[in-house]
Amino acid sequence: MRFDGKVALITGASRGIGRSIALEFARRGADVVLIGRDGDALEATALACASAREGATTLVYAADVTDRAAVEAAVAASVERFGRLDIAVANAGQSIDALIARMNPETVDRLIDVNLKSAFYLCAAVAKPMMKQRAGAIVLVSSIVGLIGNPGQAAYAATKAGLLGLGKSMAKELGSRNIRVNAVAPGLIETAMTEKMPDAARDYLLKSAALGRPGTPEDVSGAVCFLCSDLAGYITGQTLVVDGGVVMQ
Repeated sequence: MRFDGKVALITGASRGIGRSIALEFARRGADVVLIGRDGDALEATALACASAREGATTLVYAADVTDRAAVEAAVAASVERFGRLDIAVANAGQSIDALIARMNPETVDRLIDVNLKSAFYLCAAVAKPMMKQRAGAIVLVSSIVGLIGNPGQAAYAATKAGLLGLGKSMAKELGSRNIRVNAVAPGLIETAMTEKMPDAARDYLLKSAALGRPGTPEDVSGAVCFLCSDLAGYITGQTLVVDGGVVMQ
């Protein structure tokens, strides 16, 4: 899979899965746009992308993805810089776990803003230049928790399930313009975020995995690149589960 001449935009690109996705696209020939709140961490990702492939061009844009105007400005800056936008990955996300009876409204609102609204804002913004190009690929990073649920993660699961509905609807809206929209649903992936999971939730996912081990960010970035490549040219509105065999449909 090569992405020479393509431009890929990734939110939440400062660390974990987002950083791995950015590196994978850079390695495979794409120029990358890195969006997130931590400017220093984004710069570190940009340096890593440049090291991954000599000549890789990066644009770092520090922004709060829960701010619609900021997301729109970041997309506009990307199109102005590169003249096109071929790939968008809505990866920014947050997990705050608590039993539903103990979860306060502020936490629910925060998860909806970070996990769901930010993806909606990004998709709405990138759809415009992609429709003009009559080509594009969008991937939403969901979670198997959005498919099967998990104790203590009701709000998180609701937001990740919402991404799947968003992706299917957009796939139907944009398919006539040759824009494909898919999702990946990772299982237990070794990142800083999953280290904070409750032990019971983590143990459940690990014991349920047929492969008997957690995944790596590279497992997810490979799946994302596949969905954005010509190899997946007739795939849209789908969810690719990357979980080591927890969910078997």
